[in-house]
Amino acid sequence: MEGKNSGNSLFLRVLPLITIVLFFVFWEMIVVFGVVPNQLLASPTQVVALFIDKLTNVNPDGALLWDHAKVSLLEGLTGYILALVIGIPLGLAMGWFKTLDGLVRPIFEIVRPIPSVAWIPLCIIWFGTGLASKAFIIFVGGLVPCVINSYAGVQMTNPTFIRMARTYGANNWEIFKNICVPSALPMVFGGLQVALAACWTCLVAAELVGADAGLGFLITMGRRLLMPDMIILGMVMVALTGVIMAIIIDKVEKRLVKGLRRG
Repeated sequence: MEGKNSGNSLFLRVLPLITIVLFFVFWEMIVVFGVVPNQLLASPTQVVALFIDKLTNVNPDGALLWDHAKVSLLEGLTGYILALVIGIPLGLAMGWFKTLDGLVRPIFEIVRPIPSVAWIPLCIIWFGTGLASKAFIIFVGGLVPCVINSYAGVQMTNPTFIRMARTYGANNWEIFKNICVPSALPMVFGGLQVALAACWTCLVAAELVGADAGLGFLITMGRRLLMPDMIILGMVMVALTGVIMAIIIDKVEKRLVKGLRRG
């Protein structure tokens, strides 16, 4: 029985790898055998070849792959960090302080349904086509999930803990700081993951308009030059940077939660 369970466990660990390998083999075959024309879809080997080439060759888009990645990371992280710095404290405070909630919520509910890409024309007028405009668009995309999740995390605080704290003489600020904020952390970190996905989506959208560098620009150049391998390479690089950021956030969350439990 133990051997059977061990075999099942090994199979489940290997299964994702098998799925990935089969996916890439299938992708390669449909391009190689002309099921999908090469003009419409590049094969994985062509994308890898272009990746290697773009490490040292600036043609045909005018920059190395690392240069595009640096520009996108700077823009993406600037907007993302701004969303966290403003959105998380705002959401936590709105969840606990009713006066602030009453003041901010009407404006937030008006702004929330507006897609981030709808801000692009205004951002170009306000900030031009540089870092500031792209960071603002990314910031708007990440702000909403940060506020909503932080707010929900406070609202989900166990009322028994709050009543106990009041019984022992804790004031509103002490309850907020010592009970509500730690209780809200799982929801806050969930918001960070959602905000990350939103910010990276907005990053590509921002760079598709009025950019001269970045991974979104690389995708645009691939479309202009009819190079599907360049388009896919840009998409893959965006995905990889997003995955790396998500892993980092997950590691930070586990360390922080473990530290709070020890405390």
